[in-house]
Amino acid sequence: MSDKKNWPLYEVFIRSKNGLNHRHVGSLHATDEEMALENARDVYTRRSEGVSIWVVESRHIFASNPDEAGELFEPAQDKVYRHPTFYELPDEVKHI
Repeated sequence: MSDKKNWPLYEVFIRSKNGLNHRHVGSLHATDEEMALENARDVYTRRSEGVSIWVVESRHIFASNPDEAGELFEPAQDKVYRHPTFYELPDEVKHI
């Protein structure tokens, strides 16, 4: 894969602090996972702002169609046990 145009596309996810979720920050091309991880570190983290990096080859991501969101997410509205709105969380619990 010496031709840069044929390098696979990777999606980059960064977790900025322990306890937080990984967040999609961008994409990059690389020859393999190791190169993608190193490039992601160089391009998307500065001043020690990340604690974890995920790189995923884009072709391995299967996403829902936004046009079908109603069909996909609406049925969960009638299942109140999936929505913890009636729980009281202690003040010590963060990032939920």
